[in-house]
Amino acid sequence: MPQDPAERRVTVTGPPRRTRRASGYYRPRTEIDEQTTLGHTYVRSLMRSQLRAGLAALAVLGLLVGPLPLLFAAMPDARRLEWAVLGFGLYAPLVLLARWYVRRAERNERDFVRLVEDR
Repeated sequence: MPQDPAERRVTVTGPPRRTRRASGYYRPRTEIDEQTTLGHTYVRSLMRSQLRAGLAALAVLGLLVGPLPLLFAAMPDARRLEWAVLGFGLYAPLVLLARWYVRRAERNERDFVRLVEDR
């Protein structure tokens, strides 16, 4: 029994749909994935900002710890003072410095992700 031509299924094929938007659409993530010059610039800007934060933390650490041997040499008989300075006086600033550095590094990464994410 032949089928009615109206009931026959027809498959329509066409060109594949474009997954990307118009050619003017800007995607920084693609630039980074494809390792173009622009993508390299984005990554280097993140690395520079992380390096600045690390060097700032290192400078503060040097200012905190660097003068301590001179201070201890000026007071040779103050062993208890040395332990108090090292144990209590230096611990809190180091913890605060570490906390500042971690928050700064996370903020740099968050800003970078906001810059390159698809909108």
